[in-house]
Amino acid sequence: MDERSCDDRDLDRNIANHVPLTPLGFIERSASVYPDRVAVVHGEGRHTWAETYRRVRRLASALSRIGVGPGDTVAVMAPNTPPAFEAHFGVPMTGAVLNPLNIRLDAGALAFILGHGQAKVLITDREFSDVIAQALAMLPRKPVVIDIDDPLARGGELLGATTYERFLETGDPDFAWRWPRDEWEAISLNYTSGTTGDPKGVVYHHRGAYLNAIGNAVTWGMGGHPVYLWTLPMFHCNGWCFPWTITAMAGTHVCLRRVDAGRMFQAIERHGVTHMCGAPIVMGMLVNAPDSERRPLARTVEFMTAAAPPPAAVIGRLEGQGFRLTHVYGLTEVYGPTAVCAWHEEWDGLPLEERARLKARQGVRYVMQEGLMVADPDTLEPVPRDGTTLGEVFFRGNAVMKGYLKNAKATREAFRGGWFHTGDLGIVHADGYIEIRDRSKDIIISGGENISTIEVESILYQHPAVLEAAVVARPDETWGETPCAFVDPKPGSDPSESDIIDFCRQRLAHFKCPRTVVFGPLPKTSTGKIRKYVLRERAMALFSSDRHPERAERRRDLSRDSA
Repeated sequence: MDERSCDDRDLDRNIANHVPLTPLGFIERSASVYPDRVAVVHGEGRHTWAETYRRVRRLASALSRIGVGPGDTVAVMAPNTPPAFEAHFGVPMTGAVLNPLNIRLDAGALAFILGHGQAKVLITDREFSDVIAQALAMLPRKPVVIDIDDPLARGGELLGATTYERFLETGDPDFAWRWPRDEWEAISLNYTSGTTGDPKGVVYHHRGAYLNAIGNAVTWGMGGHPVYLWTLPMFHCNGWCFPWTITAMAGTHVCLRRVDAGRMFQAIERHGVTHMCGAPIVMGMLVNAPDSERRPLARTVEFMTAAAPPPAAVIGRLEGQGFRLTHVYGLTEVYGPTAVCAWHEEWDGLPLEERARLKARQGVRYVMQEGLMVADPDTLEPVPRDGTTLGEVFFRGNAVMKGYLKNAKATREAFRGGWFHTGDLGIVHADGYIEIRDRSKDIIISGGENISTIEVESILYQHPAVLEAAVVARPDETWGETPCAFVDPKPGSDPSESDIIDFCRQRLAHFKCPRTVVFGPLPKTSTGKIRKYVLRERAMALFSSDRHPERAERRRDLSRDSA
């Protein structure tokens, strides 16, 4: 007789041992275990976890009473304020999908998103009433509009029939909210920035949101009750899933409606901030703040950043002020950050320049992400760990989007071969840590040599007079392409083209150095990313002006072009 030690024929899943994963349960636990701890801070206002849980259930109940249910979309146009946070729980508690809107978008882009996502309800802050009114006028079918009448808002008008606070009053604080039937159900809809066409709608599921939220805490070594300062927009990849992460840890969400150095330092000092996230521009605000706006830090503040790796000088100034930097990498399609430059204690004693070189690497996958590799984009064959061979970066795992809304072709292309194709190019070092070298479309090929624009930009940022910099390819009749640098100088500085080029030539192989430098503000997308396609057009115009002297006047105007 064949007897097996673990016959699983009678060990089926059931309600006692298998529950769909969702971050919605985090708030119920924090409210029941720590009801009196402060959950949300906004200006002079405070809400405990018990109060916040009641508000969230009121929102879910009120939405249900006006017909919002599973599969519907609820859009939110708001800065980092309590309603934006509460929507991360109240909307999906009805089975609906949260669509956070980028507050920097123009009316046309907002109208496209509201129409494409079929928003049934729009919760909007009155400060954005002008652009929202324009967007609504473009829609043949308008959503129900609920106004956030925040006393800290600057101007604006009320567009809807009710305000957010009055709307909450129509809801039941004891509402029996809906747990997802399946963790694959959509929880959020985030749109890419759409720099070269209509934005794509990235659909998140409950399972991925749950796992990446926990992954943030585990990867960052976050203890209980963190005090988190909201400088990263909640509309960006659902704030990298930190609305759910901080809630899981029963921490405190410190809302910051407007981000500047003075407000950040005041909030850190007043509320005992322990953690914050931000783009390089936020780091720049902190390190370049005037003495009148700085505040001494009572303890080390953990700072998580993505995008371009920070130069050694910035890292040194941040550390000198009491911040500890963690460098992460990700995309909208993978719930924000899902790779991290996991730090080794033995690196702490290294010189600053060496530590900066290590921190520049995007590192290894999050503990909750199953696969990260750099490989040939056609064969999917991993590149060798030689720190030299370029390949495309790929992700695989539960913290990857469901796909692009109503765009089956783009979804198939993104998942070709069973991996998510990022479009980023990178290398792998001997220890397995990856390092992003560029977007595939941004690599410069000069005389047959590949030049990483990120590498050149990292050198430019070391120049003491450079505030922001970007590098793109400029056509060249001899070399095919050469690097063209666009530099926004720091206030009060006046570097010359030769200053910048000589600085790079002292630190880079000469073929990698810019041949041309253009000074002036850099054009950016609504999410703060530099619009390189605009810079490529400007570089092409420079090339044309050199070939056609009669166009030289156009060259002199380039640095004054607006975004």
